[in-house]
Amino acid sequence: MYDIAILGGGPAGYVAAGKAGEAGLSVLLMEKNELGGVCLNEGCIPTKTLLYSAKVLDTARHADRYGVTVADAGIDFGAIFKRKTKVVKKLVGSIKVQMRNAGVETVIGEGIITGRSADGFTLRCNDMDYEARKILICTGSEAVVPPIPGLREGLGGVVVTNREILSLAEQPASLVVIGGGVIGMEFASFFNSIGTQVTVIEMLPKILGPMDADLSAMLQAQYEKKGVSFRLNCKVVAVEGNEVVYETAEGETCRVQGDKILVSVGRKARLQGIGLESIGVEPALNPAGRPYGIKVDTQMRTNVPGVYAAGDVTGFSMLAHTASREAEVAVNDILGVADSMHYDAVPGVVYTNPEVAGVGALEGARVASLLMAFSGRFVAENERGEGMCKVVLDAEDHVIGVHMLGNPASELIHGAALAIEQHMCIEQLERVIFPHPTVSEILKECVARA
Repeated sequence: MYDIAILGGGPAGYVAAGKAGEAGLSVLLMEKNELGGVCLNEGCIPTKTLLYSAKVLDTARHADRYGVTVADAGIDFGAIFKRKTKVVKKLVGSIKVQMRNAGVETVIGEGIITGRSADGFTLRCNDMDYEARKILICTGSEAVVPPIPGLREGLGGVVVTNREILSLAEQPASLVVIGGGVIGMEFASFFNSIGTQVTVIEMLPKILGPMDADLSAMLQAQYEKKGVSFRLNCKVVAVEGNEVVYETAEGETCRVQGDKILVSVGRKARLQGIGLESIGVEPALNPAGRPYGIKVDTQMRTNVPGVYAAGDVTGFSMLAHTASREAEVAVNDILGVADSMHYDAVPGVVYTNPEVAGVGALEGARVASLLMAFSGRFVAENERGEGMCKVVLDAEDHVIGVHMLGNPASELIHGAALAIEQHMCIEQLERVIFPHPTVSEILKECVARA
């Protein structure tokens, strides 16, 4: 009998397992593929590894802007992907060591909840039966493949998701990206930098969905200058071989070809095949009455006492760092430590070049904005670079949102998250001493002009 059984070894699962094990609980962790989950093996880490190679290439190609000469800068596609694999393996190995040091028993196999026992719950994995007093469900998510004629038929060949595109043997000459969200734009950025002709087709009138409209428009304009073609307000209606057929807002039918077609229209919680029905775990329902995740409260508890859920499987904030925090909340509740989950200051980052990062509200009582060029460090390190910082304030001048375009936005946004988390107002933020010269000063400069 284990104190807790965890289904899924991604950012929620392995963080929860490590925390519970270090607290002295007996922990069983079941993962059907590799520890690290989608984030480490098929998402966050491999894509950022590729994007960094692309950024190095961009820097080399434009080094003359900084008085440096780099002749014939190019890429070795195989070497880039080989390095990606090396990075992933290294980090997976590190998680295995963490689990071992925390006393976690790890089973590689697909776990399923089979029912209740006298003291808890029963589970099965690799034809072995297990018992646990508590269960934490962290089964994550999977790519959505919409029922577009020809799309599923081409999957694994011309059509790829984020999983298959990370295993390409050779660089495609052209790529059509269906979906202009975070995943789509990051892959568009990488392949554009290495010389692939990229076309992005998006149903909405803007890329990057819920992110700030001004910043997404600025990013789109920069990528159009780099040669990426955007087809906005367009609906894909069919895939015929290596051709994507789409309709414009005016009703015109158009076609575009790609050596590869990346479908990146979102992700969905993995709810099937894990035995939720065996113990009556309730789903969260959308307005149409369809399940989109597991229903949880602010302690990550499901409707079944002793059963918790964290990460993408809740269907709410599908980000690795959100999953890790949710896992901490769930384990704290199991340990009797007061804690709760809230989502007012969850940062989001798009690792394009330049980066986009945002946290908190998009609208408030007023918004202060400032071009990144007001930062001396930004100007020194971003020749011809464009960017903007926006600070969203409530009626009492508390910071409730910050949104940035420009490198290195991903490394600055945590300071904005802290300001929101601590309910800081303009006056308090102005009293913080920022190091000079840094791009982070843009936050202080922006609120000073509010």
